[in-house]
Amino acid sequence: MIDTVRDLDTLRDRVAGWTRAGLRVGFVPTMGNLHAGHHSLVRLAREQADRVVASVFVNPTQFGPNEDFARYPRTPEADADGLAAAGCDLLWLPSVETMYPYGAAGAVQVRVPGVTDVLEGAHRPGHFDGVATVVARLFNQVRPHVAVFGRKDYQQLAVIRYLERDLAFGIELVAAPTIREADGLAMSSRNQYLSPDERPRAAEIHATLQAMREGVQGGAPSEAVEAQAVQRLTAAGFDVDYAAVRRTDLIPAGGDERGPRVALVAARLGRTRLIDNLEFET
Repeated sequence: MIDTVRDLDTLRDRVAGWTRAGLRVGFVPTMGNLHAGHHSLVRLAREQADRVVASVFVNPTQFGPNEDFARYPRTPEADADGLAAAGCDLLWLPSVETMYPYGAAGAVQVRVPGVTDVLEGAHRPGHFDGVATVVARLFNQVRPHVAVFGRKDYQQLAVIRYLERDLAFGIELVAAPTIREADGLAMSSRNQYLSPDERPRAAEIHATLQAMREGVQGGAPSEAVEAQAVQRLTAAGFDVDYAAVRRTDLIPAGGDERGPRVALVAARLGRTRLIDNLEFET
């Protein structure tokens, strides 16, 4: 069984003991309901560190008023078993009271400017404030040497990189590749919300991202590629929030299609909102 800790003093004692012994500590923050994609982050952290801590905390401050905080699945026992099998040494399982001692409404908030205002930030106001706030708290609690985040949440990774550098945490950030199902659908806890009819259609997001890459690499303007992507997804039954081609810093290419790029999509299929991205060179 994995060592599960719910008390902050105990967590700090365990990690401090490892650090005093000269061990490198890796960290994987999660919201639980873990799948193979999360387990791959733990395995990558194990390659980077001597001991690995994973957290499971469904963070209320990053959910909007009409989002799925209440129905977000909580599966702590299965999560603990999966983490242990993936090589995790310690599960940090804080309560809301531990994470926010003055309550979520009274919490000190962290806001990352600029990169949080576009794409996901524009469609989910306040979301990245909640992400930055909870990640800063987790970094302070765990105090790891290295932390692993998935590339599937591309904009979130950009926010955390900004946060880590600006607040000088001194934590090495490692970006893990997106783990996909056989048909290309990016693994996500939200995939379980898809109906049997919706599940095969959800793979159209990855196919659309591939088409966006091919269009830009073939010389088509980003604006035309984005419009075609929206049309394709809409025809497949999606309600599209955005289909965008950006530089890797998430700034629009502005007519210059040379250099590394990322295509990003966020779209709803029924009640389920899915996001994905694809990096490529031009």
